[in-house]
Amino acid sequence: MVGPPSLSVSADRDTRMPTTSPSEAKPVASAPPGAWAPLVRVAEAARRPLERFLRIEASSGILLMLAAAAALAWANSPWAWTYHHLWQTPLGINVGVFRFERPLEWIVNDGLMAIFFFVVGLEIRREIHAGELSDVRRATLPFAAAMGGMVAPALIYLCVTPSGEASSGWGVPMATDIAFAIGILTLLGRRVPPALRVLLLALAVIDDLGAVVAIAMFYSSGITLAGLLAAALGLAGILAMQRFGVRAKLAYVPPSLVVWAGVYGAGVHPTIAGVIIGLVTPVRAWLGAEGFIHDTREKLDELSDASPQSLSRQELGEALQHVNLARREAMSPAESLIASLHPWVAFAIMPIFALANAGVKLSGDVLEGSSSRVAFAVVLGLLFGKPLGVLATTWGALKLGLCALPRGLGGRHLAVLGVVAGVGFTMALFIAQLAFEEPRLLAAAKMGVLGASGTAAVVALVLGRALLPRDPTHGAARTADAAEQSTVV
Repeated sequence: MVGPPSLSVSADRDTRMPTTSPSEAKPVASAPPGAWAPLVRVAEAARRPLERFLRIEASSGILLMLAAAAALAWANSPWAWTYHHLWQTPLGINVGVFRFERPLEWIVNDGLMAIFFFVVGLEIRREIHAGELSDVRRATLPFAAAMGGMVAPALIYLCVTPSGEASSGWGVPMATDIAFAIGILTLLGRRVPPALRVLLLALAVIDDLGAVVAIAMFYSSGITLAGLLAAALGLAGILAMQRFGVRAKLAYVPPSLVVWAGVYGAGVHPTIAGVIIGLVTPVRAWLGAEGFIHDTREKLDELSDASPQSLSRQELGEALQHVNLARREAMSPAESLIASLHPWVAFAIMPIFALANAGVKLSGDVLEGSSSRVAFAVVLGLLFGKPLGVLATTWGALKLGLCALPRGLGGRHLAVLGVVAGVGFTMALFIAQLAFEEPRLLAAAKMGVLGASGTAAVVALVLGRALLPRDPTHGAARTADAAEQSTVV
């Protein structure tokens, strides 16, 4: 094979880096080229408080609470009609004879929330691979707690509303909102040992998996074979691309959209597609930390051996591409996607969902007849079913010797855990949307979720301060690993 001709000195001159001696090197400017320094300083001053806020673990829960409060205030204001009009605004695309149009509320609940469920799937996959669910004995305790925390609220709900359309809401009080729950534990500060946080995170992951199964099996319409075949083809495309070694994440967007469309066409709620794709995302890194350090150091050594005068732009570009590839492959695709998508899910998608779904008209007319039983059943399920289920099943598992409490945890910690688990918001509102078509029943379920979640949060804070001792060793001892795992939504 004939190689490319060597460039002459005159031809190469245009592609070389500017020759600047160390003494002539200019310091890095305080503002990018073309930017006005005073405006850059103003932007940085405005950004610093926001960055500090986003670093607070409870900030996602705070945003959810603010979004829910805004929705409630808006829906009960003289401008309530604008709230409902906004979320019913039709949006869509027209390409030739193809037309797809849905209300804005549908786009949020069925489109954006698919990304939320995708991150849920990634979290479940990661925990099964190398987290609290990777070892059977370690997973037994959170599994028992989660099962009790799902079954007991559902049974209590069905005891209150055993028949009729209202009975379909049994899944509403099942799931725990991890953003709010982690926020409550954060507010308790040094009273919360890291082991309790990790236990809550594992419980929430299993909770989410149970909610996903319930949505797929009980809150989906009649199954259509053609849609399932389309989803299977899209999933086969994803797996085939993985076998061919395709690493560019954007390349997986088209087959993922096929899976989403197929699941939607099959009559299953389309957000399940997000979980499926998340579960098949690779959790093993190509290079890992050791490979990243080796490859990057090797390339940087090559660059440092070359003089700046002889380094062309092409050579610098190739070196940067190599370093960027090593950086990308230092983490597994699942870890990388969680890190990239979590801020968007926590600080954009979930607050938008809360704003779109928490706007309930607070009036006595809503809580009449069967709708009052719905609200009452949801409140009982979250406030009493959750803690009773968590405590009963964990006590049984411990007595049978199936598992052991992590060091530093006792009955008081489990009591706080059970109450915190009763904070159901995002998933509870989501299932309520699927369970009820009758507006009054849906409004009653939302009122029950909001009231019970707020009460559970207050009770958890009071109980935590009363039962949990303040340990000064926990303040600095909160592991970064536990903080990273708080990315579950």
